[in-house]
Amino acid sequence: MDQDSKSTEAAWPKAAAQHDAPVSQKADLVPAGRQADLPTVVRKPGRRAAWRLRAFIVLAIFIAGGSGTYYWWQRLHPPLPPGIVFGNGRLEADEINIDTKYAARIAEMLADQGVLVKAGQVVARMDTRDLQASLKRSQAQAQQAQRAVDEANANLAQQESQVLLAQQELDRATYLVQKGFQTKEVLDQRQQQLNGATALLNAAKARVTQSEHALDAARHDVELYTVQIDDNTLVAPRDGRIEYRVANIGEVLPAGGHVFAMLDTSNVYMDIYLPTEQAGKVRFGADARIVLDAYPNVAIPAKVSFIATQAQFTPKTVETQSERDKLMFRIRVQIDPELLRTRAERVRSGLPGIAYVKTDTAAVWPASLQRLPPQ
Repeated sequence: MDQDSKSTEAAWPKAAAQHDAPVSQKADLVPAGRQADLPTVVRKPGRRAAWRLRAFIVLAIFIAGGSGTYYWWQRLHPPLPPGIVFGNGRLEADEINIDTKYAARIAEMLADQGVLVKAGQVVARMDTRDLQASLKRSQAQAQQAQRAVDEANANLAQQESQVLLAQQELDRATYLVQKGFQTKEVLDQRQQQLNGATALLNAAKARVTQSEHALDAARHDVELYTVQIDDNTLVAPRDGRIEYRVANIGEVLPAGGHVFAMLDTSNVYMDIYLPTEQAGKVRFGADARIVLDAYPNVAIPAKVSFIATQAQFTPKTVETQSERDKLMFRIRVQIDPELLRTRAERVRSGLPGIAYVKTDTAAVWPASLQRLPPQ
């Protein structure tokens, strides 16, 4: 082995030692003039320990959050005693459309959306100038028909007097003919006068009847136009809240055109769905409670007003026990209208909540469901 090979082998252990040495030692092995050119490498001590600490903190937060959520759920939804079932739903109220009966133009709007209205309150008026003109014409025709009736009655009275006079003259002529003081020709004349007066009397009676029928027709026209004008005054059919205003002043609407949509605040309910086992135990009129998410500390008294006769969410033909377990029946829980009458301004549609229903009349409401709304 030559001298160059020996020098190379001697240099390998030294280079390896330099490569495995710590950064601080490597810096010592570099000449002083070259140390400034090397990049500074700094290792953060305990990086793995820091990650472990972070994971522990996240796990602790997750456990605390889960415990808090469980505590909150148990507080809002405590275990129910036997004989009480529940289901989720949304508060609903019947929607009533206030529509036009006849085609017309909107002349006045006396309500707006969000306003509480009473039954019979005027909310809009349609343009009825044409109907008003027709009404005046009918009223004039009715007055003319009344005068015709009065004239016919006067003519009737006159003809009755003529018949009476003709009858008296006939009786006188008959007496004189019997005594021989009057000829039979005069008697015949008096008889003809009586017959003519009687015919005129019958005609007068017919004219009275005809005039009275014309008067009735004119009065019916007046009544018809009055009803049409009244129907063009739109009123609220029930107590409630105006939910939407569909049209504006000046719009021409066809017959049946929508003007307002209102909520009937006297008929507020929540529909829930219960499985077969629970729905079969619910009875009409059973006590119930509604707890809204917006008011979790208030239990609203209610009654069961509807139980569906057909199941939903499943096929019509059910053959297996597992399919029977999937049968769901719609149950309607209605709030007492008397309670709503004094709280109409608080009624909202669409609020989610839970309805609790008694399947056993002997069951006792838990304390959380006995907190009724304040008087």
